[in-house]
Amino acid sequence: MVYTAEQDPGTTVLINKLNPRNQNDLDGAELALFLIRADETPPAGRFNYPHYMALHHHLFQDVYDWAGTARTIRIGKGSNWFRYPEHIDPQMKAAFATLEGHTLLADKRPAEFGTLAAEALAWPNAIHPFREGNGRTQLTLLSMLSEQAGLPFNDDQLARDRVIAAMIDSFGGDEDPLRKLILDLVSA
Repeated sequence: MVYTAEQDPGTTVLINKLNPRNQNDLDGAELALFLIRADETPPAGRFNYPHYMALHHHLFQDVYDWAGTARTIRIGKGSNWFRYPEHIDPQMKAAFATLEGHTLLADKRPAEFGTLAAEALAWPNAIHPFREGNGRTQLTLLSMLSEQAGLPFNDDQLARDRVIAAMIDSFGGDEDPLRKLILDLVSA
């Protein structure tokens, strides 16, 4: 689903470094470049808001000039509007306060990790700080957190429809599907 937002001048495609004017062309190029960056060592950090922004920049720097920068326009999907731009920074700082230094999720068993990680990911999902790449940044962060916790990350469990449904449910206040998804991802 495409975001509801102000359109970039002369096209419905986000302004990007690659200059495609067709959404399918941008999607393909963006995915290819994302996968290359996702295979690289992610930026080191303390699992705080600046680290999250650096992670997004790392993953999308080849596609968008604004990678790693909070959005400045209001966006939504369907009937759900994400946090307004003027509230992104303070709410993201608050959301990441519990993750900073990754002590919240370190040394947790899968069930407890799933519960705490679902709570931690539900906030960035509802805030949606970027024009594009929010979900992939969240899943990359989750992978990094599971690694720090000494848990596997079974990305073969990442069925797109299930991930989207779990994120939509968490937006509505029901974190249980997200918790179950995370549990499946980190259970051996």
